[in-house]
Amino acid sequence: TVIAFPVLLLLLFSLFVTYDEHAHALAQTNATDHMKNEVYRVYPFFADVQVMIFIGFACLLAFMRLYGFGGVVFNFLTATFSVQWAIIIQGFCHFYHDGKIHIGVFNFINAEFACAVVLISFGAVLGKTSPVQLLIMALLEIPIFAVTDWLIVTYLKINDAGGSIVIHIFACYFGLGVTRMLYRPSLNDGHANLTTSYQSDILSVLGTLFLWVFWPSFNSALTLPGDDQHRAIIHTFIGLSSSTLTAFALSALLDKKGKLSMSDIQNVTLAGGVTVGATVDMMVTPACAFALGVVGCCACMLGYKYLTPFMATKLKIQDQCGIHNLHGLTGLISTLAAIIAILMANEDTYAIYQVAALGLALATSVLGGLLTGAILKLPFLSQPTDDYCFDDRVYFEVPNDFDAASTLTRQSQK
Repeated sequence: TVIAFPVLLLLLFSLFVTYDEHAHALAQTNATDHMKNEVYRVYPFFADVQVMIFIGFACLLAFMRLYGFGGVVFNFLTATFSVQWAIIIQGFCHFYHDGKIHIGVFNFINAEFACAVVLISFGAVLGKTSPVQLLIMALLEIPIFAVTDWLIVTYLKINDAGGSIVIHIFACYFGLGVTRMLYRPSLNDGHANLTTSYQSDILSVLGTLFLWVFWPSFNSALTLPGDDQHRAIIHTFIGLSSSTLTAFALSALLDKKGKLSMSDIQNVTLAGGVTVGATVDMMVTPACAFALGVVGCCACMLGYKYLTPFMATKLKIQDQCGIHNLHGLTGLISTLAAIIAILMANEDTYAIYQVAALGLALATSVLGGLLTGAILKLPFLSQPTDDYCFDDRVYFEVPNDFDAASTLTRQSQK
């Protein structure tokens, strides 16, 4: 199956992909001002998003003591395939004419946004799925996402610059749909491998720092150049800063001994980047961005403390990385903030479109996730057994000190 994917992509690239006017030599003339080439404007954003996708997400997902290889390497594998597949699928939706998909660096940014959707969903099933299952999930999720995004942008004309609806909400509820179908009752009682280590927590928080630093580029990459893009950067930085300060305060406040939790620092500090997303380029004031970061952080923190266990035991939704807290709840808050901002600007009709976009994203993501999860349950896709979840030995040649770490982990559970 894995070998079939590069063959498929090679065939599609050979048949349909060519350069756009900014990359095609035949489109250049003696009068062409090469310094106005689009690459000089968009490549810095592309490079920043690259760091988020391939380093930020990868390190963040390496928090488990015995699944660090899986978190980093399967992120690498899934991201690489997702970007290439998204170039094709989004190309047919947005960049197809004259029988070809015309691509430039701008296409890569769009493709990496689609890739981010898959990686967020990946967080819900981390350690419980095989590499083949992850590639199948990406294969199915990206077309569903691309069609949803196309409908929201083309027909509802929603300006969701930070992707709160089309990226975070869609990815979250798609991932929850998948993990609901892959429910494992025994995991509600805990698992011996679900532990962290000093080193794995440090690596994970480094992923948080990479995401934190480059998130302003993520939120502003697709906004209009000029003041819109400038506001997007400002709002994102303020939102992230306020959610970080609030996360530190709440982490100590909610702990019985007043100590900080590394899981809070790894995840909750990022909440502000999502909650400002839907209003990121609007004239909502810096104070509003600060408040959104605080509110998003509070919702995210309480979600990890109380909602995640409830969903696992009562709703049979085992959200391994808590994507519902960091992406779902905060995405809903962001969308609500955008609706309020639009109503205050007396744009009632546009607010209705915003609600419609939210409904469409929820419907397609949940249904798509449930369908994808049902497909991933097929026995020939090599899903690991309950005993071998969150264990690198299933898929990797591991170093000699791995067995010692595994023994120590199991002894600590007794």
